[in-house]
Amino acid sequence: MFKELIDRLERENNLTAGEYLELIRARGQVRDYAAGRAVEVKKKYYGNKVFLRALIEFTNCCSNNCYYCGIRAGNSRAERYRLTPEEILSCAREGYELGFRTFVMQGGEDPYYTDDILCGIIGEIKSCFPDCAVTLSLGERSSESYRALKKAGADRYLLRHETCNRAHYMKLHPASMSFENRMNCLRELKAIGYQVGAGFMVGSPYQTEEDLADEMIFLRDFGPHMVGIGPFIPHSDTPFAGFEAGTAEMTVFLLSLIRLTLPRVLLPATTALGTIDARGREKGLEAGANVLMPNLSPGSVRKKYLLYDNKICTGEEAAQCVDCLSARVRSTGNITVSDRGDYNNEI
Repeated sequence: MFKELIDRLERENNLTAGEYLELIRARGQVRDYAAGRAVEVKKKYYGNKVFLRALIEFTNCCSNNCYYCGIRAGNSRAERYRLTPEEILSCAREGYELGFRTFVMQGGEDPYYTDDILCGIIGEIKSCFPDCAVTLSLGERSSESYRALKKAGADRYLLRHETCNRAHYMKLHPASMSFENRMNCLRELKAIGYQVGAGFMVGSPYQTEEDLADEMIFLRDFGPHMVGIGPFIPHSDTPFAGFEAGTAEMTVFLLSLIRLTLPRVLLPATTALGTIDARGREKGLEAGANVLMPNLSPGSVRKKYLLYDNKICTGEEAAQCVDCLSARVRSTGNITVSDRGDYNNEI
């Protein structure tokens, strides 16, 4: 029965939330089958390629107070930093030499980085490396800001919605943050013409299996180009310090469901997955993921960008990290490529 649901998901993509819920509850019986089908779907659109994104975590200053996040404004123990435009460009230059063709500028919602500053940085990266893509992950901004950044050369924007359930969202965020605004930002980004990434935490506080089934429906209906999911991992200096972490097992299964729901999607095996399970990223690739995002931030700041406890790869040099990941990828029967790795619209 459950294999039939997986086959229908792959063939027709018309499961109900109740049927997704059945699969989630029965995942132990169908996990390997789902992973096998997901890998075949991924191969149809992307072969055995795994795209590497150079992650530049350029500021850990944030004006928000999300209850789960280690760089929340209320964490007085966080050691704050901001990279200069020159430091960001230096990271991109190092990444280009290592073969990266996508740079991901990620940071907290830091008002210091105005549109003028960010547009200047983006323009400089695109001028120096015209064959590369620039992805932004800067949180909620105005429509005017998103348009200005796109005009400056940004290609993609990652904005994890964290949950598609409004009541659940309110349990994860302070009253000053708006579920409606988060969703409006995602819709606006898509309308402007970005390749858009959404995503959510797996096993976050108060999340139910019904919530996870609803996430599949939301992703199918919204149709993002990228989806980033990872297990919730508590940070010791947040209100959620005492909550249990999500699991690699559930995360990996959901990666397969997402690949089958959105066959062309760019799907990372995240650092959080590798943090909670030593083979987490490999398991993600074996379940249908096709993106990895190694950290190219300067070594002096990597340990300061801690969204959760025990984050991996904070001490490695960039080249070491790339060599390590390439070997891990080969162990799964895939290969890393020097490629922008755009969303496949062609087949």
